[in-house]
Amino acid sequence: MSKDFSFSIKSIVFDENYHPSDSTRLTTNFANLARGKSRQENLRNTLRMIDNRFNSLAHWDNPTGDRYAVELEIISVELNIDAAGGNIPLIEILKPNIIDKKTNERIDGIAGNNFSSYVRDYDFSVLLPAHNNNKSTFDAPDNFGDFHGKLFKHFVKSPAYKERFNKPPVICISASSSKTYHRTENQHPVLGVEYRQNEFSPTDQYFEKMGLQVRYFMPPNSFAPLAFYFVGDLLGDYTNLELIGTISTMETFQKIYRPEIYNANSVAGKCYQPSLKNQDYSLTQIVYDREERSQLAVKQGKYTEEHFIKPYKHILEQWAANYAV
Repeated sequence: MSKDFSFSIKSIVFDENYHPSDSTRLTTNFANLARGKSRQENLRNTLRMIDNRFNSLAHWDNPTGDRYAVELEIISVELNIDAAGGNIPLIEILKPNIIDKKTNERIDGIAGNNFSSYVRDYDFSVLLPAHNNNKSTFDAPDNFGDFHGKLFKHFVKSPAYKERFNKPPVICISASSSKTYHRTENQHPVLGVEYRQNEFSPTDQYFEKMGLQVRYFMPPNSFAPLAFYFVGDLLGDYTNLELIGTISTMETFQKIYRPEIYNANSVAGKCYQPSLKNQDYSLTQIVYDREERSQLAVKQGKYTEEHFIKPYKHILEQWAANYAV
């Protein structure tokens, strides 16, 4: 069955003129920013923040702090189940491209920014609540995330991915507010100070099924550690500029989406627990509807159930049972 599971990749530019398409997964951060009366100002300010952060981290041979610009592509992935089934929207990610204005060089960044997934929406917004309905204690099914993990690994190994990207993805997201992180002595010139936690979060466990391991770093002049999910060697497989592309993009979105953590007025200490209840933080000049985002996650989880999980249930189960990692 696996030979029938192929992927199609499309991309569009994310700039101040971006409008979400009808097929865009609307819970995605960048789509949320691009709606309403403030849409163009939102986008312009977001892109400016990314450029400024990139140049502050890539400060060598950059005396005026404007040597680099970041161009973003929205990568949309569709799953082709079979000739009759058509294409099913599956994943959206951002990919930065780095423009060196001094050398006129265009440098590929790392795919994986702002990772969003229809099947993940289904898992967390439909399957998990249904499993815990009328239960006194909250837990996850034994096979929670297995199918999504296999689909993701199949995508990363696919000809479509390898033709489009020359390195494995790195997914950078917020640290978990349910865990405590401890600062270590390890420090990287770009990723910053490494933090570690005593146990995996549910998100860590979910991403592990996708074939990804995690490390936590707080970049220079940041306020809290970020979670980096990756394959291979995070510090050895990517250049400093590639890593800065990921940091500058994702830290900007986290400042907008979770200012309580990433735009706080105090820096994470040696022992740190992120909290969305923190009141000592600053807001960006960007309008973001966090409540709408949560509501849309449920809607799109149900959409995935109706248009993908249920119609192709037997095909998906057979493929997953025969899939070899």
